[in-house]
Amino acid sequence: MYQTFDVTARPEQGPPRLAALRKELAAEALDGFLVPRADAHQGEYVAPHDERLSWLTGFTGSAGFCAVLQNIAGAFIDGRYRTQVKRQVAAEYTPVPWPDVQLADWLKEQLPHGGKVGFDPWLHAAGQITSLTKELKGSGITLAQSENLVDRIWQDQPAPPMNPVAAHPLDYAGESAAEKCARLAKGLQDAGQTAAVITLPDSIMWLLNIRGSDVARNPVAHGFAILHSDARVDLFMAAEKLEGLQGHFDSSVTVHPPEEFLGAAAALNGSVAADTGTVPKIVADALGDRMIPAGDPCALPKARKNAAEIAGSAAAHLRDGAAIVEMLAWLDAQAPGTITEIDAVKKLESLRREDPALRDISFETIAGTGENGAVMHYRVTEETDTRLEDGHLLVLDSGGQYLDGTTDITRTIAIGTPGEAERAAYTRVLQGMIAMSRLRWPKGLAGRDIEAIGRMPLWLAGQDFNHGLGHGVGAYLSVHEGPQRLARTSHVPLEPGMILSNEPGYYREGAFGIRIENLLVVEQAPALDTSDPERDMLCWRTLTFAPLDRRLVDASMLTADEKDWLDSYHQEVAAKIGPQLSPAAKAWLDAATAPL
Repeated sequence: MYQTFDVTARPEQGPPRLAALRKELAAEALDGFLVPRADAHQGEYVAPHDERLSWLTGFTGSAGFCAVLQNIAGAFIDGRYRTQVKRQVAAEYTPVPWPDVQLADWLKEQLPHGGKVGFDPWLHAAGQITSLTKELKGSGITLAQSENLVDRIWQDQPAPPMNPVAAHPLDYAGESAAEKCARLAKGLQDAGQTAAVITLPDSIMWLLNIRGSDVARNPVAHGFAILHSDARVDLFMAAEKLEGLQGHFDSSVTVHPPEEFLGAAAALNGSVAADTGTVPKIVADALGDRMIPAGDPCALPKARKNAAEIAGSAAAHLRDGAAIVEMLAWLDAQAPGTITEIDAVKKLESLRREDPALRDISFETIAGTGENGAVMHYRVTEETDTRLEDGHLLVLDSGGQYLDGTTDITRTIAIGTPGEAERAAYTRVLQGMIAMSRLRWPKGLAGRDIEAIGRMPLWLAGQDFNHGLGHGVGAYLSVHEGPQRLARTSHVPLEPGMILSNEPGYYREGAFGIRIENLLVVEQAPALDTSDPERDMLCWRTLTFAPLDRRLVDASMLTADEKDWLDSYHQEVAAKIGPQLSPAAKAWLDAATAPL
């Protein structure tokens, strides 16, 4: 299987590791040390070699950091992980709700007389350090670059990944690497910049039409790149990863050992574009005053999927939808109390693996029943595995990495007979999902401008959820892809070709969780009879097709338009997915998609 169920970190391992780190603090005359969940490439997901936060604290979430002082260790986590962190860290670690509590404010409270806090300059983006330094001004607290003190005490730290890289076929990419480089180089020329430094792995993969496997669930390889304004590319990646790709790169791409990257950056002339949100502090220092703060030049072009990428994603979703329906039909046939969360994960992966285009799952499948469903990013282990009992809900959030597309889908499923509170909450979540799916909006709006649409039914009941409404998704790349998001913090205007998730939820700690998720692609909205002729409007097209659990829907709460949308969606699911199914699953789907 791609997924395992081992316990990857234990709370009891945290205290002795924390004590060892504090000895290193004393040896270096530091009052604190920052431990992010990050690597030198600043991607969201990291290889085992870079799981320093998890190794030190036991916390396995995909975002967060730890500020270790001599008298306190703050585990900073956002709203997605406030339940999970309580289960995973020892009492010696203090969970800190972030960004409600900012690191600078916390440090000033904990170090009222000042102090020196160390950080690894490879693992912190230049913008992070600049902002933190400014916020600490006048506090007597200084930031000091340091070697990584966690690496110093991590005796069995895994080696950096060295997995092979493969070419990504043009039929799926839709544009050659040379065309992409020339297009982006023109942008550098127009801005008067001589080069751009690129550190994000998925940006490099997209730019050069390659894919790797250095990070589990994400088809990326670790490396750095410099794109020059004449469309040349210097790629800094271990040669052993690139064996067999000699014919893929043309003469404009030159491969160098990764250890030469810092020196090459320091030797650049003219104005050099770099994303201060992702370029490591040490690289920014090497660039000096030649660095021009700019976004990653690949980010927006990568987000605006071309026709081939959209077609591939749509095709992958139809095959993935068939696997989901086979899974739902199988699950419905199991008597309550007879299977566990792990059984469900194994069955779903076995169904996805029947597709020869599958290369991996797109993240660890979330299968949480009962109170586990309220842990937003719950990962089932042999220790936490729970039976699916009558009256429980199962939150099943999963996806696949296919050669032609990346999928991500969540369905909440009733096990046996659901309770009234669960049905009411589910229906509000469904109403939010439908509202966003039906939305038309003026061109130029960002995720922050429309995200509330998916929350309103919950807000009207005094409820909400502590995660964004949606994230960008790659084309056989990262399942979480920026810069576009459906979130209060997203200022990036939505554009045709962008793929995002639509995933409202509701979580009652200690009781149950609910989430529904489809992927949508932004399109130009067709004109209506009532449309303003001068107004440019956008809309969504749904890519994900799998039925929603009608046992959880309180039809009396739905408007006529919402019922029509749900019935129409289910008709489309039956038409698109039905022909791919086994007879048993087809019969189940026909019943599951009957009108309300």
